[in-house]
Amino acid sequence: MTETSTTTTTDDQRVAIVTGGSRGIGREVARRLAADGQRVAVGYAGNEAAAQETVDAITSHGGHAFAQRADVADEHDVAALFDEAEARFGGVDVVVNAAGTMTLGPIADFDLDVLDRMHRTNIRGTFVVNQAAARRLRDGGAIINFSTSVKKLALPGYGPYAASKGAVDAVSLVLAKELRGRDITVNAVAPGPTATALFLDGKDEETISQMSRMNPLERLGTPEDIAEVVALLAGPGRWINGQTLYANGGMV
Repeated sequence: MTETSTTTTTDDQRVAIVTGGSRGIGREVARRLAADGQRVAVGYAGNEAAAQETVDAITSHGGHAFAQRADVADEHDVAALFDEAEARFGGVDVVVNAAGTMTLGPIADFDLDVLDRMHRTNIRGTFVVNQAAARRLRDGGAIINFSTSVKKLALPGYGPYAASKGAVDAVSLVLAKELRGRDITVNAVAPGPTATALFLDGKDEETISQMSRMNPLERLGTPEDIAEVVALLAGPGRWINGQTLYANGGMV
């Protein structure tokens, strides 16, 4: 477990938990929310060094952050992450569940054990994190989950992954309605192809180039593009609720 900055904080600062915060979109989201003045708990699955890099990037600019290992599909790990955020910062206002995994392959040949592992993180993990957030978020908070634009694109090979993210959309919409009366928003962000290791790994240059031209802006998204959308939902975007926001440059 890593330490926070020792800079004095104020009681009116919002506190965010970001799972999957050790790299990619999750890391950029953690950095962006910290830059917006939020104190951040960085959840990570196993790469402590990468999580520490996220914390260092935040604290080196005067922000407040710590990192803690948490398997999002383990309710005890997730409860401990909330416990630590509350102990250090006084409560939790924002939860961004950026943790996820993606394995591609045709439905007819897909290994069911691999399917189960992916769904454990993407479906059970989303459910566990959202369940904890629903119980422990302070009124006026925000929950942001991660879906995918490939649900609409229906690209071959993405069926198992898209199925897991369809569940994320369902949980987000239903939870938004279940939290009526608490001024808590629940939304999902559905990125298109984004230049992260999760997307780039295993793809050749031709495939990457082709996918980058699928939207009218003719480029891949960046983690900063997605973090900008999350920052809206985590802060001023209070009238957006129960939605899946497609952040893909106009691809679909």
